[in-house]
Amino acid sequence: MKEHFEQVEVTAVLQCGGNSRSAFKPMAGGIQWGSGAVGCASWKGVRLRDILNRAGLQKGAHWIGFNGKDNAAYYESPNFIRELEIDELDDHVIVAYEMNGEDLPYLNGFPLRLVIPGYYSDSWVKMLSNVTVTKEYKNLFFMDVAYRVPDNECECEEPDNKAKKTKPITTMNVKSIIGYPTNDTVVHHNSHVVVRGVAFDDGHGIRDVFISTDEGKTWEKSILDETAGRYAFKEFRFSYKPTTYGKVSVMAKAVNRLGQEQPLAKDVKWNHGGYKFNGIDTVTFEVV
Repeated sequence: MKEHFEQVEVTAVLQCGGNSRSAFKPMAGGIQWGSGAVGCASWKGVRLRDILNRAGLQKGAHWIGFNGKDNAAYYESPNFIRELEIDELDDHVIVAYEMNGEDLPYLNGFPLRLVIPGYYSDSWVKMLSNVTVTKEYKNLFFMDVAYRVPDNECECEEPDNKAKKTKPITTMNVKSIIGYPTNDTVVHHNSHVVVRGVAFDDGHGIRDVFISTDEGKTWEKSILDETAGRYAFKEFRFSYKPTTYGKVSVMAKAVNRLGQEQPLAKDVKWNHGGYKFNGIDTVTFEVV
């Protein structure tokens, strides 16, 4: 593969669609993720589009199915197969064989992994074994049942009135996560505290991350790392001197280049899978 195709490198955020699921009220189904299940890596491989062109796409080809060798532990679970429409391909969708300059690690999908920058990692098929191109859509469990949200403007529903029409989760919402301080941090009064974290979206790019230390009454711009690529997360930092004792809350709100911004956590509408939560991140720490 390396010898016959142009090699491409893309730095992209890898985030589970159920990231921060535990923030949904009432509790949504699935593992109760906090703000983990997110990372950023440099992926190297070849364009999926180049592979398909070399294989010779036939007229009318419309759907691409991806299967991997990471079979489910429970024998009744179906294979994890995801589909993309041909129109979803761009020059950044790659079949990766390296991660951060080394061979793809086993737990990250060795020997090959589908990388779709800007999409939730639920679509990034690991241990890629075969690619199938068809004219017609195939009904598959992980396309038609799992990893789906309501197909409406808010992608939401009510616990006692589930949406009848749903769609697969795809592009990531604009989001920021505070890495420091954490909820168990203790800092000293009038000390120099640097609030740090990361922000990302589906590839349009983060324009600003705002910080509030007065429960959202006022907001100030943080300092952003401007070297990160469009699909990578941007690190932010904000200098803060706590002048009161006791519990203090810090909030972070990201805004992308389209003007889309994180909503308040209470305004994020519920869905039964607990997917795509992107409410404003808040940490509360102690000043002594």
